[in-house]
Amino acid sequence: MLLARPATANATPEDKIKQLYSSSSDHTNNWAVLVCTSRFWFNYRHMANTLSLYRTVKRMGIPDSHIILMLADDAACNARNKKPAAVYDHPRKAKDLYGDNVEVDYRGYEVTVENFIRLLTGRVSPDTPRNKRLLTDDKSNIFIYMTGHGGEDFLKFQDAEEINSYDITDAFKQMSEKQRYHEILFMIDTCQANTMYSKFESRNILSIGSSKKGENSYSHFHDFDLGVSVIDRFTYYNLDFLESVDMSSKQTLADLVRAYNTSLIHSHPGVRDDLFARDLSKTYLTDFFGAVQNIELTAEAFPIGQTQDKAR
Repeated sequence: MLLARPATANATPEDKIKQLYSSSSDHTNNWAVLVCTSRFWFNYRHMANTLSLYRTVKRMGIPDSHIILMLADDAACNARNKKPAAVYDHPRKAKDLYGDNVEVDYRGYEVTVENFIRLLTGRVSPDTPRNKRLLTDDKSNIFIYMTGHGGEDFLKFQDAEEINSYDITDAFKQMSEKQRYHEILFMIDTCQANTMYSKFESRNILSIGSSKKGENSYSHFHDFDLGVSVIDRFTYYNLDFLESVDMSSKQTLADLVRAYNTSLIHSHPGVRDDLFARDLSKTYLTDFFGAVQNIELTAEAFPIGQTQDKAR
């Protein structure tokens, strides 16, 4: 996103250029890490949650090369699916979320706590392919979304293991120390979701959860044809708001949070912004959900001639 700012009367040409192309968040690239931690057909909605957000960030310009999609199960190919090779988030089945343009980076039993932590911290083996790496830097904004079954300070992975709030806190500490992000938007939809970010300590992290301590997160839209619920309420109302947002939108994170209606969501979403440096009313949704077009200026000369000589 390009933000034009008024130049002062005494500004130099260099200052005017910097003011013209400066970004309110000073980041140059956006990434998304979308994680469905649940297996089995009855958890269909968790896969639909994740694929719905995958569709949204792609629509708003984040390319697959900057999206890490982790799906613990494949509802599209489940023998119980009366709509083979398709996943829907509404009984009307207007949009096939799976379709023919989905790139799943971690599938099935690859979706583990270890792989998730290694992905965030960059501690992957040398032979790990590019699509399984989070290739971020100190100019990267990262949207991290997780959904599944959880409780106070934990989220289950495939009913076999758990990740807890301390694990994620430690991973974010490592990411901060290694300058692997500029800002993080952490969003989680699970029971007692707000406890999952209670231990965070690292800078520039904004956290949003679907439900407070001791409270469930609820499903939405039961599909009697499929025999399962097809989305969770908190995720649905986030998506409902984001449908009106495009790459040129000036909608902010404050606008999104103000739109939360507990009578519709049936739980109390939480927001933790004490670690986040910017005012939510001045933080565009596209700073996390969309593509960026920011230009990073430097006063250093790039040695084009020397580079060409070396190449010869």
